[in-house]
Amino acid sequence: ALDEFAARFPYNETEDQARAILDVVGDLGSGRATDRLVCGDVGFGKTEVALRAAFTASMAGRQVALVVPTTLLARQHFKNFQDRFQGFPIKVAQLSRLVKAKDMTITKENMKSGDIDIVIGTHALLAKDVGFRDLGLLIVDEEQHFGVKHKEQLKALKADVHVLTLTATPIPRTLQLALTGVREMSLIATPPVDRLAVRTFVMPFDPVVVREAIIRERFRGGQTFYVCPRIQDQAFLKKQLKELVPEVSVAVVNGQMPASDLGDVISDFYDAKYDVLLSTNIIESGLDLPSVNTILIHRADMFGLAQLYQLRGRVGRSKIRAYAYLTLPPGKKLTPAAQKRLTVMQTLDTLGAGFQLASHDLDIRGAGNLLGEEQSGHIREVGVELYQQMLEEAVAEAKGELSGEDAPQADYSPQVSIGIPVLIPQSYVSNLNLRMDLYRRVSRLADDQESESFAAELIDRFGTLPGEVENLLQTVSIKRLCRRAQIEKIDSGPKGAVVSFRNDEFANPLGLITYITDQVGTVKLRPDHKLVIKRSWASGMDRLKGVTSLACTLADIASA
Repeated sequence: ALDEFAARFPYNETEDQARAILDVVGDLGSGRATDRLVCGDVGFGKTEVALRAAFTASMAGRQVALVVPTTLLARQHFKNFQDRFQGFPIKVAQLSRLVKAKDMTITKENMKSGDIDIVIGTHALLAKDVGFRDLGLLIVDEEQHFGVKHKEQLKALKADVHVLTLTATPIPRTLQLALTGVREMSLIATPPVDRLAVRTFVMPFDPVVVREAIIRERFRGGQTFYVCPRIQDQAFLKKQLKELVPEVSVAVVNGQMPASDLGDVISDFYDAKYDVLLSTNIIESGLDLPSVNTILIHRADMFGLAQLYQLRGRVGRSKIRAYAYLTLPPGKKLTPAAQKRLTVMQTLDTLGAGFQLASHDLDIRGAGNLLGEEQSGHIREVGVELYQQMLEEAVAEAKGELSGEDAPQADYSPQVSIGIPVLIPQSYVSNLNLRMDLYRRVSRLADDQESESFAAELIDRFGTLPGEVENLLQTVSIKRLCRRAQIEKIDSGPKGAVVSFRNDEFANPLGLITYITDQVGTVKLRPDHKLVIKRSWASGMDRLKGVTSLACTLADIASA
């Protein structure tokens, strides 16, 4: 049935998209409730994945709920789903502000009785009187517009429901959940055949450019979006457009319009009765009008980065080259944040840049609180590396891939305290991001040969190694020896060192006893299982050499 459904609508899917469809259909056939994020750039065919998933779930006798952020997107999806499911025994309904109260009541009753297979709605689906007979699949489209509380509320509708999330620009918290394996992820990175990137221009407002852009689009048989950030700007902009381009027809939409008027205007624009649609960012989410290939954004400095990216994604959805003009007030000094957003928009002008933007957002804002509702912030208490490691272990154990005693010991990080500076100085590598990257590479050095190669690379790129960097590389080498010897901590000072073993265990107890006996008077084992070594290490370099020798000796004994 799925093959027949796909064949009815010729769609040249990319390899990424085909893989995503197989992933999602496979999830629906599994015995457990799954949670999958499909991340693909604007216009890369995420809706087709949702259609196939909804069809599969409906034909299996389960109900499907598709939640979208705006009434316009709900209306568009409702029409698309109705067209595609025509001829199949599947009933599709809509819940949003555009639906009359009487019809909404009937729809809710039919959802509870099971007469409706697929319901498409806005936040109206979160109402307390909404219920399902047998909900099997929840699809969240444009998830960046929903709060964590809303999404958890939707999941609470039923315990064993499959969740499919679609977005081009996932919020940091969602992306982190996907990257850590808490939820599955499918990435659609390949654009449809013949798709062209949108040409983006950031510039001060110029009436001549605005007129040229609208007229050129009209002459090639297309339509134009004109987006402004505030409703109160629309009257002025409509008057300005009438003076600049009197030969075009302009329609106005915003979120405060009566539902019937909004629906009528959008229908007329779909039918090409207007040349220009003057709107707020109500058109931002998912609208698909292949005939619209020019967008002008008034006061682009007042929009967020993801908003600008999504708005630009409303054009260029066919084989025609599209243009986006981000206009600014002439002579106005922009805030550093606005300047940065607009620079990123010009930089990310290639197809498939949405995932890069989301990754950039994750770096800037942090991963958020994965157990609470906060969507940004840093995991400050334990540090991101340890947190990530703990999370991966917990996820693997929850999935049954690890089990208590059978779980392999994680690659822990021994503590080595010598009392010497161990770092990459700012005076040696000035760029912070580059320094952080070098630290990450240092932490992954597997043996002495890799350490030597890394040191040679540093000398080649930045010059002679400072003492602090040499200390860092030597300390990493000591940590490798500590792992071999199962040493958890070495505390050293002028009079020697104290060694703590991991879980108070040593691989070769007999060899350790022999070592203590040979070093009688200078080495002893305390009742708390810590090894005390008495030495005279006056300087930091003496301690570094002494601790290196000690760790090497204990590693050799453990191996033996």
